[in-house]
Amino acid sequence: MPYGYLITVAVTGWFVFFALVPLHGRFLGRISFRSGLVVSELPFAALAWLSLWTAVAAAQGDLAAPAAQAVAAAASAAGIALVAIARRSARARPVIDQALAAGLGVPAATAPLTWRRRAALLLAPLPVRPRRVRRVRNIAYGPAGERNLLDVHHHRSRPAGGPVLIHLHGGGFTGGRKGREARLLTHRLAGRGWVCISATYRLRPGSRYPDPLVDTKRIIAWARAHAGEYGADPSTVVVSGSSAGAHLAAMAAFTQGDPALQPGFEDADTSVAAAVCLYGYYGEVYEDGPATSALERVHDGAPPFLVAHGDHDTCMPVDEARAFAGRLRAASRAPVVYAELPGAQHCFDLFRSPRFEALVDGIEVFTAHALAGDAGDAGARGDEAGGGEADGGEAGEVSGRSPADGAGRRGGTPPRSAAARAAGARPAAPPPGRSG
Repeated sequence: MPYGYLITVAVTGWFVFFALVPLHGRFLGRISFRSGLVVSELPFAALAWLSLWTAVAAAQGDLAAPAAQAVAAAASAAGIALVAIARRSARARPVIDQALAAGLGVPAATAPLTWRRRAALLLAPLPVRPRRVRRVRNIAYGPAGERNLLDVHHHRSRPAGGPVLIHLHGGGFTGGRKGREARLLTHRLAGRGWVCISATYRLRPGSRYPDPLVDTKRIIAWARAHAGEYGADPSTVVVSGSSAGAHLAAMAAFTQGDPALQPGFEDADTSVAAAVCLYGYYGEVYEDGPATSALERVHDGAPPFLVAHGDHDTCMPVDEARAFAGRLRAASRAPVVYAELPGAQHCFDLFRSPRFEALVDGIEVFTAHALAGDAGDAGARGDEAGGGEADGGEAGEVSGRSPADGAGRRGGTPPRSAAARAAGARPAAPPPGRSG
């Protein structure tokens, strides 16, 4: 019996099982997440690994015994399952196209993948910063030391007039680090002339809500004051986040200019043009009360939103994202795009996978529409945004808008009182460590 091959097949089978059959619950959900994430996003890499070891075992004559042939049969079954997982991942692009058309109210779709981009997805599944993008690290934006640092990603040629993207990491308000998630998104947009910012914020223990939200507003204020130094048009800021960062992005979009959340910088402009929320948690933050719930802060003056969530997310149930997007659509006057990604787990934005590549294409279409503020331009701008190469366009190319586009559309309506908010039960506060 080739025990090395047996162990390889067994371990691969474990990962494949949880990618196919996610289990829920606080304990089993974490096991499913940690075991199934990589295979769910990179099934071809797992298939190549399994095929390699099967070929090695066959070349060494280790598959002659009946027991070894049974292991090889199990490997074949795992391979078939991996192909099914890959096919499920490929369904993300049409789902995102449908979400864009429904949410924007105009024909809008991502461009089909070129062969060059398909090859890049297979050969380079980990997002690597392209040469055309420069990173400036650990700039202080507030008084909280290492919890108030940000990185700036910008095109080396610093083309003028690009929008600003701020991305906030996840970690359940207890951990995480800047630049860990959504690197494909920040690299892509920076390569197209955006100025992209990833930042730390205050965490537990040692802070309470709304400290992380105050930090988020400090980042927005910093971007408006300094992003022009890197070539951006600081009048237009898009805020995005993953998991707990999505909660902060939503709250920042709902509380623009609220002086109670801007101590010491009450007069700073903290408005945002759009929000992008990836596999977010939208309920109350621990024991800090209903005022911390993004679901309860929804109002009719919210900016355009794109909400994306995986239907296999075992850390943050997809029902919560559905409820958030539904309430937002019912209340907001601005477009709301909700994309429910087939087979996606929590943290799907860690990799350069076909699924996240399609979503980044969709985010480009969404932001082009949101920043243009004109439904008639959405299709043309979206086709242009979606058709570029995976790691950005040529020097000076800016995806989104010109500096003059969308002027005067950034204010939004202040949050309404609790009595005026949309009716509905508040979700229970998550246990510590639940929101990622």
